[in-house]
Amino acid sequence: MRTPCNSFILSKMDYCNAILTGLPASILAPLQRVMHAAARVIYDLKPYDHITPTLKALHWLPVKQRIEFKLCLLVHLVINKRTPVYLQNLLTTTSSAPGRASNTRPATTSQRDSNSSPDPVSAIGCPLISKPSRTFVIFRRELETFLFSSAYP
Repeated sequence: MRTPCNSFILSKMDYCNAILTGLPASILAPLQRVMHAAARVIYDLKPYDHITPTLKALHWLPVKQRIEFKLCLLVHLVINKRTPVYLQNLLTTTSSAPGRASNTRPATTSQRDSNSSPDPVSAIGCPLISKPSRTFVIFRRELETFLFSSAYP
């Protein structure tokens, strides 16, 4: 039952979820309820049973962390120049002070439309992005561990 839920439900939730960055929890709540319902179906839980231990057992990140995960992966790929040029042009790397690690920021407002979405990098606040470059597989594993530990302390 877990495989059909991953295939039909979670894949649809993850599709284009990056556009939901910065939205309030009240907007993300319906998606979270869908995830909870899927977990209840997999484990045959009653509506009043606690869902958090089930989500931990399934190793499913909450919706907010799933969005952060996707954005952090995308930013990592852009930083390491493994994306199309049009995506690389949306982010610029700047140094905040001499001798400090560089930070990735979206292009300045003069380069973007003034009605654009919020700064995705500062919205997610992923400390792993500013660390030295690693392989995609290692970064993905560390990122998932970081977000999972922040979601379920």
